[in-house]
Amino acid sequence: MSTGKLLLGLLAGTAVGAIAGILFAPEKGSTTRKKIYQKGDDYVGEMGDKFHAFLESITQRFEELKTEVVQMTEAGLEKAEAKVGDTVAVAHAKINHQKEAAADILNKN
Repeated sequence: MSTGKLLLGLLAGTAVGAIAGILFAPEKGSTTRKKIYQKGDDYVGEMGDKFHAFLESITQRFEELKTEVVQMTEAGLEKAEAKVGDTVAVAHAKINHQKEAAADILNKN
């Protein structure tokens, strides 16, 4: 269920509860209004708690993803550095081989 639908459901439930409370209240109006106000505060508090829990879970997941991305990037960088090192080593070996071949040719002449 999306957050928007949840919030809309909570607000609709609060409104229905308030109306039902007024219509079926056995107490006088001021007492009923205080109870409705208190219930509204309770609902707002619950929604605030749920919102903070939601934000916390999103923040935690973001931090987890950030850590995963950093680890993957570091692993990729290590692989790239190893490949570059291998390529440089092969290039040095080929250059040395060519130098030796050139020296052999020059020594024969």
